[in-house]
Amino acid sequence: MSLSHVVLISGRSVELTEIRMESTYAGMLEGYPCRPINDMKTRGLRRRAEQSFPTLPVHLVPPVLAHPDQTGGAFGPVEVLPSVLCIGVFRSTAVDPGLDPVLHRSALVVAWFQDTAVVPSGEDADPALRGIDWDALAEDGEL
Repeated sequence: MSLSHVVLISGRSVELTEIRMESTYAGMLEGYPCRPINDMKTRGLRRRAEQSFPTLPVHLVPPVLAHPDQTGGAFGPVEVLPSVLCIGVFRSTAVDPGLDPVLHRSALVVAWFQDTAVVPSGEDADPALRGIDWDALAEDGEL
């Protein structure tokens, strides 16, 4: 059962079958959002996706950073990631047109950041998420 469908810029429809969301900076007791913290968050998100779904390919959508007019500190300027980090499992028709469409589907785990805790859907999903090159990144498999 799919939670939603996302229409990629390429026109391919992919179904979101699982999603995990959490606050990007939850539990951050000290410091401020900056490049070193954001790099750790981004690497950690990708690593968590890979560990959670070891048999599927993983793609990290590069996050869009905000640079508010705030004074930084010892770790450089303030740099803020979107407030929600996400890991989603997407499925679609097989990438290889030679495979039986009844027996084969393609899959991709995607890690990304977004501004709200709304499940991406249709053509309203974030453009960076919709811009995924499914044919190059997804992997075909049997149902």
